[in-house]
Amino acid sequence: MFLVVLSLLGSSMLVSVSGGKLPEAEVDIEVLQRPFICHRRSKYGDMLLVHHDGYFENGTMFYSSRRQNEKSMWFTLGIREVLKGWDLGLQDMCSGEKRKLVIPPALAYGKEGKGKIPPESTLTFLVELLEIRNGPRSHESFQEMDLNDDWRLSKYEVKEYLRKEFERYGYPPNDTLHENMAADIFAKEDTNKDGFLSSREFTYKHDEL
Repeated sequence: MFLVVLSLLGSSMLVSVSGGKLPEAEVDIEVLQRPFICHRRSKYGDMLLVHHDGYFENGTMFYSSRRQNEKSMWFTLGIREVLKGWDLGLQDMCSGEKRKLVIPPALAYGKEGKGKIPPESTLTFLVELLEIRNGPRSHESFQEMDLNDDWRLSKYEVKEYLRKEFERYGYPPNDTLHENMAADIFAKEDTNKDGFLSSREFTYKHDEL
């Protein structure tokens, strides 16, 4: 579906040893192609449109959005909609740029694995960034949702935004669903329980990502 809704609804790996801490796992990033002119670089909270291929350590491809006739994928950077290795490895990227990410298990599917991904798998991704848009938690998005310009969002304003997003992506309006989604959003995000979302409550804080 669309990611503005997912992001609205939506660990530390450091281990103490003898009073110290083990270093965090890191993503190995290689820039394969970068456009000569870069008008904008990706940052946490942006929505990114990407094509990607995934490989095991032995070079076997386990996924390709192009070869499997899948659509390119939208997601919001930095809110754990994708692998943590992607959130770390796709920052500061230009539209048209291609990167190779080698992601250790701790930043991929870990000890459990997932589907065809075995436990403790190091994965390699070739990612092409096609487009960058303002994310749903940007100040620009907040201003778009704030219909009466009072610098806070009511449930009505959130529901209106959800309705427009459904229509924009070709889904029929569903008042009951919008009501339930708005209620869930406010239950999670309205930290002072005043019935409104302030700009501070709405906008992502980088130290929480």
